[in-house]
Amino acid sequence: MKNKLIIFFSLLVSITAISQENNQSFSLEDAINFALENNRTAKNAGRDIEAAKKQKWETTATGLPQLNATVDYQNWLKQQVSLADFDGDGTNEAFAFGLKHSLDASATLSQLLFDGSYIVGLQSAKVYLEISKHAKIKTDLEVRKAVVNAYGNVLLTEESVAILERNKITLQKNLDEITQIYENGLEEEESVEQLKITLSSINSNLNNSIRLKKVAYQMLNINLGIDIESKTVLTDNLETLAAKNMDLSFINNPFSVENTIDYKIAENDKTSKELLLKLEKAKNLPTLSTFLSGGYIAYSDDFDLFQNKTKYYGYGLFGVNLSVPIFSSGGTKAKTQRARINFEKAKDDLTETEQRLKLEIASAKSDYQFAIEEYSNKKENLNLAERIEKKNQTKFFEGIASSFDLRQAQTQLYTAQQEFLQAMLNVINNKVALETITNQED
Repeated sequence: MKNKLIIFFSLLVSITAISQENNQSFSLEDAINFALENNRTAKNAGRDIEAAKKQKWETTATGLPQLNATVDYQNWLKQQVSLADFDGDGTNEAFAFGLKHSLDASATLSQLLFDGSYIVGLQSAKVYLEISKHAKIKTDLEVRKAVVNAYGNVLLTEESVAILERNKITLQKNLDEITQIYENGLEEEESVEQLKITLSSINSNLNNSIRLKKVAYQMLNINLGIDIESKTVLTDNLETLAAKNMDLSFINNPFSVENTIDYKIAENDKTSKELLLKLEKAKNLPTLSTFLSGGYIAYSDDFDLFQNKTKYYGYGLFGVNLSVPIFSSGGTKAKTQRARINFEKAKDDLTETEQRLKLEIASAKSDYQFAIEEYSNKKENLNLAERIEKKNQTKFFEGIASSFDLRQAQTQLYTAQQEFLQAMLNVINNKVALETITNQED
């Protein structure tokens, strides 16, 4: 029996250890760092940078020496014939040129000397890499913002459930007391009914908050890049995070529109459109390249090309190629004009982006400052609502206040509780919104 108990407790410890390993604990900072490494969108943005680096080298390599080798074997199953009058008597005789088997092995070294499109291509590859890097920064900022919002929503639902459960316990106690007083004939039935209505509302809100808590955890898990059913434990609490994110001096920071990631992306777009215009212009320029080719070729009536007696004939060729565009029926001009139009549009988009960002930064500053002010206001309102509810509860049981007055005070308290929770969440969310727009982090 003793051995069985030892085995049982060993299994219990093992199961507990496995359960703890499956539970992942995150502070907000840990959650952000984890998401930047495991979130699918963030990982793909990193892959885009690697792809851009490869594309940059791919473009660069086209202007470097190129070496190609070819081996060409031919077997005339039925040789082609030609006709010729060898005797001059008007009679044509059929004959075949060449031998049945031939093998040609050659190598060609080529080098691009000048191509305007290649020069523009090198510049474009560099810009494309910058676009990918900026897209990665933009993605990371959005992932960070999504994680902060999801983390805050989980804490909000956790706090809501805890508060509603405490309210339910208090209400149930009040209802039990007033029911007993009513049964003794010392209270009206309306008082019992008023408390039942309030308790029913609390139960409904509690059940809804429990369901929302599950959804909030699933949303957080998605943003973290893990299975939605994973057991996630949060180590921060809502009030601590709200206090940590209240910093009015942050609003006074000199935010530069040019340093925002959205402005840089718009600037990249303008640069890319400018390069496309240069590319179309470069197509009007000549291209110059050179090549050096050499190889060996052998012929035979029998398939003995790889025997020592087979004679191979060497050859070599050097050449320079100059291509000059002369006339394209206006097609090249039309492409250039279209590229110029797109470039002008990109310049206008950059100006519009600059103005829009100035407005968004000003709005985000205002929202963040208002969130901090609302936090103080809602906290004070909650303190007042708690005192009012406590006084009305005392008055009610002393027979001074009516059940309607108590229910009104309780409803006011419950509203103040939820508003304070939302105010804390708004501080956190508005702070990260301002950080995302201005491309800044604490």
